[in-house]
Amino acid sequence: MASVWTTTVLLVPCVIVLTAGLFYLYNFIKGLLSKTSVRNKVVVVTDALSGLGKECAGVFHRGGARLILCGKSWEKLEELADELANASDPTVTFPSKLVLLEFGDLDSMPEVICEILECYGCLDILIFNSSMKVKAPAQSVSLEMDKLLMDNNYFGPATLAKGLLPSMISRRTGHLLLVNSIQGKLAVPFRTAYAASKHAVQAFFDCLRAEVEEYGISVSTINHTFISRSANHTEASRSFWSLLYTKKPLGVSPDEAATEIVKTLSNKRNEVVIAPSLPKVALYARSLFPDVLFAVMAAGVKDAESM
Repeated sequence: MASVWTTTVLLVPCVIVLTAGLFYLYNFIKGLLSKTSVRNKVVVVTDALSGLGKECAGVFHRGGARLILCGKSWEKLEELADELANASDPTVTFPSKLVLLEFGDLDSMPEVICEILECYGCLDILIFNSSMKVKAPAQSVSLEMDKLLMDNNYFGPATLAKGLLPSMISRRTGHLLLVNSIQGKLAVPFRTAYAASKHAVQAFFDCLRAEVEEYGISVSTINHTFISRSANHTEASRSFWSLLYTKKPLGVSPDEAATEIVKTLSNKRNEVVIAPSLPKVALYARSLFPDVLFAVMAAGVKDAESM
């Protein structure tokens, strides 16, 4: 009996160490695969000038992707391209291509689509990471602002996706990735137009996923609570319901979001939600106990007005 006990005591630590080692090796190999998954692929970033866009540009550029960087300012795009070139080895990376893109200007979209296709003749990955936000009571938001939000958050991305899809379909390969707010699934007060635009674009890509699967094209959506501009967060709001979208502690940094994007592209996951427990519980409550969630939100509005 003593010998069996001794053997067990010696064996258990060995099993634990071996399991931990295998787990570490698995994650290490998975990380290597993730880093090399974009090599030589044509990657389009729709808002390369945002915090997340710059982070993605850096990650994909170092990974050997053929980048097409889009943004509203040509000068800032050139500065970003120079930064990427100066911080990398030109023998293993490619010079970035630049395209001016303004989703609010739908008349320019045909020209933008042609310019993107002219860069390399095709594309492999299309990342939609641009967004326009407005916070205000519904009655104070003008119809012009509603339209501007829909153009930037829905009509623009949808138009670009439809214009570039034929190229992907002809090659029977490609990956479209939408970086969307969690408000594409869960609306909160004082975000009427914003949440409406995010729900619209979420539905578009969810429908598109099934339509293009037969062509070997993947469609992924990543829903986050908030992407901070830096590691520093402002003080959180005190009301309970505002925790669904507040900057702290529920937000994610650009590098965390970029890491999740790389993982999603590598694993080809359909849907990812980057959120702590509370917003995820709210998502389930929206489906299972909607009246309870609505009551909590209404109480939160009254609480905010009384402060």
